[in-house]
Amino acid sequence: MIKVGITGQTGFIGTHLYNTLNLDKENFETILFDDRFFSETILLEEWVSKCDVIIHLAALNRHNDPDVIYNTNISLVKQLIAALENTNTTPHVLFSSSTQEANDNLYGKSKKEGRRLLTEWATKNNTQFTGLIIPNVFGPFGNPYYNSVVATFCHQLTHNQIPKIEVDGDLKLIYIGELVHQIIDHILLIQKNYCNEVLIEQVPLQPTAELKVSNLLRILQEYKNLYFENGVMPAINTSFERNLFNTFLCYINHATFFPFKLKMNTDQRGSFVETIKLNSGGQVSFSTTVAGITRGNHFHTRKAERFAVIKGKALIELRKVGTDEILSFELTGEHPSFVDMPIWFTHNIKNIGSDELYTIFWINEFFDQNDPDTFFEKV
Repeated sequence: MIKVGITGQTGFIGTHLYNTLNLDKENFETILFDDRFFSETILLEEWVSKCDVIIHLAALNRHNDPDVIYNTNISLVKQLIAALENTNTTPHVLFSSSTQEANDNLYGKSKKEGRRLLTEWATKNNTQFTGLIIPNVFGPFGNPYYNSVVATFCHQLTHNQIPKIEVDGDLKLIYIGELVHQIIDHILLIQKNYCNEVLIEQVPLQPTAELKVSNLLRILQEYKNLYFENGVMPAINTSFERNLFNTFLCYINHATFFPFKLKMNTDQRGSFVETIKLNSGGQVSFSTTVAGITRGNHFHTRKAERFAVIKGKALIELRKVGTDEILSFELTGEHPSFVDMPIWFTHNIKNIGSDELYTIFWINEFFDQNDPDTFFEKV
């Protein structure tokens, strides 16, 4: 059991890393971190003493005064080093640096200097240190105007704002899920093969997608036109398209967007409802559910789903993993409608009527069948 602590645990990368580590309770125990530890020396020292591995993510990315960014990030590194030295603690430290190390800005300089300081600490104490050089990260729950241009564009397009391209540069991106799994795989590799050795390394992580800012915006605008305005699933033929679409979905205000009303055509023969229109493949299935039964109570980390009720009365509930807020939607076959399940939202569907419930399901199947994607947890 590897005891892992994450500074910046509640940030964008920290949240995904913390949640994913908690899915593997056979290998990892997460040591809870609170931002106030940096202002209370005793608490920070107690925390570092509990950790086999520390992933230092806490940093300031943006501020009107670049000097504040630099001084804040260096101060956080120095406080961490002081706590390690005062407790004679030598865990494997991983530091999240950035490809901006190569740029002439104070954020990049703070990352390069922070990595240098931690390298010196590890060399002095004959312990392990990994400096991760990370490209631009995108994914669900990133803060617009702060974490990435992907987050900004997704927020703007789903909130009726007009995106603007400042510089149509080349983007080198890595999806948050890919980054998190690389970090976890690296920890396991070091613990298995180098647990008793001194290992000080710089690890440049390669981007998994490259495109122009204008091309990114074009794809996201297509998602808005197809999905946000018409409920049509866009083409999802690559892992990048899947990851980008899953990211886009998470910026929609689900409380007001769903349930999405479907068009029903009725004549003397009965009725016809088109539950899903696809520009790509996927799997469509249906279920019947007897009164009072609940299906689901699980979440997915990669797979997007749609639930469309065509007969009976249903209650669909969603809750973002790690939060307490529950979104509830009542759907009925008299007015066919659907709700989509974003990744990292635990969800269920319950027959709250007296008749049998008919539900049609669609899933995007672009994922590794051998890699677990479903995790059970009550809404």
